[in-house]
This record gives sequence, C-alpha cells and structure tokens, in this order.
Amino acid sequence: MESLQRFRIRNWALYTMILPGVLYFVVFKYIPLTGSIIAFQDYNVFAGIWGSKFVGFKHFVNLFTYPEFYKVLTNTLLISLYKLIFGFPAPILLALLLNEIRKMIFKRTIQTVLYLPHFLSWVIAGGLIINFLSPSSGIVNEIVRFFGGEPIFFLQEPKFFRTIIVGSGIWKEVGWNTIIYLAALTAINLDLYEAANVDGAGKLRQAVSITLPSLMPTIMVLLLLNIGNILDLGFEQIYMFLNPLVYDTGEVFDTYIYRIGLLGGQFSYTTAIGIFKSVVGFVLLFGANYVSKKVTDNSIF
Repeated sequence: MESLQRFRIRNWALYTMILPGVLYFVVFKYIPLTGSIIAFQDYNVFAGIWGSKFVGFKHFVNLFTYPEFYKVLTNTLLISLYKLIFGFPAPILLALLLNEIRKMIFKRTIQTVLYLPHFLSWVIAGGLIINFLSPSSGIVNEIVRFFGGEPIFFLQEPKFFRTIIVGSGIWKEVGWNTIIYLAALTAINLDLYEAANVDGAGKLRQAVSITLPSLMPTIMVLLLLNIGNILDLGFEQIYMFLNPLVYDTGEVFDTYIYRIGLLGGQFSYTTAIGIFKSVVGFVLLFGANYVSKKVTDNSIF
C-alpha cells in the first residue's frame, strides 16, 4: 500500500494530465446514463425523473409493434451496410495509392486536398452538395442537359437518397481516415519489399502478400468499431439532406429520435430506442470481436 501511495505521489503530474479526460467521461458519458431510466417511465418534464410514473417495458412493446419503427430500422441498416461495403475500403485503397507516390510535394498536395473536406461542417459540405445537385444551376444537371437529358431532382427522389448519403460521406471523410492507414504503413519493414523485388514480385503482388497482411490488425480494429456503431449514422449529415419526400428511404434512428422525441415530446419512447441501439451495438461488437479473434487472431479485447 505504501509503495502504491509513493507511486501516486511521484506521478502526480500524469494523474493531473488524465484528470480532464476522466472528468469528461464521468460528466458527459456516465452521469447521463442515469437518464436512461425514463425509458421505463411515462416521463413528465414537470414531475422529473424521480416523480414520473413507472410503466415497465411499455415503451419497448410499443417500439416493436409500431410499424414505422421497422421502416426506420431498415433504412438505418441499409445505409450503414452500404457505408461499410463502399466507405470502409475506400481509405485503405487511397492509402495504398498515396503510399506509392514518390514525389513528396505532389503527395502532400493531394493529401491536403483530400483532407480538407473533413474540416468542413455538414452545414457547409451539405450546402455545396445541394448546389452541385440543384436541378436549375447544379453542375451535375448541367452535364445531364449537355447530353440532352432532363434535369433530375436528386434530393427529392427516394431512390437517390442513400447513394447521396454514402457518396457524400466518402467524399468528406475518406482523406482523413487514410491518416491511420498511412501511419500503419510506415511501420512495415522495408526489407520485406526489397526481398519481394528480388523474387520478382510486382506492386500488386507486394500489396496482396505484404501490405494488406501487415495492415490487417489496424483494419480489423477499425472494422470492429464500425460494426459496433452500425446503428449510429450521425444526425448532421442525414438531417441536411432529409425532407418529407424521402422519408421512406432516408429516415434513420438519429433523425427519427429528433423528430419524435425532441419535437414530438415522446422522451420515454425515444429513450427506449436509444437503449435498443446500445444493446444491438454491444451484441454486434462482442460477436464480431469473438469471430475476428477466432478467424484472424486480431481483436480489440
């Protein structure tokens, strides 16, 4: 006990440095968890959490019997799946391509251009995309007119909504996400590539046999984190493009909770949705981590 006390005193500076991070998680992550109790209540703002009537699993029953819930669940899963299929491999491929560029000025210029969209808020990025897709003055429809077509109202057509969401997400974040993979690439032993060159392996063969296996631990960790957050698409991006004409294909849990919970005042019902999302993410994360550990011997815990 005394040695532990001396260790704490000797490393007081380290404890002081981590204190803000600990306080952040306590204040903004753990204390708000007590509010989850309203999922089991008919919550009344004036009565408060401890004064509202307990109703058990009433809101969870309503959750699974409400027809609109399954439409929102389907939209959320489909958009998440599309982002996983098309968005997750994009930064890996981009990192591999950037890694092959030998002229540093050219490489850093491309990196800067690709990183820039990440620093734009979705209000700005969404406004740019809306202007690009505008049926009256957007550059996309100008190209359509040039080839003799009629203007397309992209943002009012449900069949285009998911493509716009996935495509705009890739455009905005692909450059930033490559940073992790580029950092991982620097840790690969260059002797492996030299040996592969001696054996006559080309660039493609080196990528398949050396680069990707070396990146696999990083890829699996990020993939597991993405699977754990599969029901969390983020509010800002979807809300920027969502309108009543595309609710059937575009309404997801985050926007649904905002519309029904905050604007509609159904706090208990939407808290139940939040707990459902957390439970599903928890199960998927542990399940995917178990499978990954068995198959690839890579896991996050």
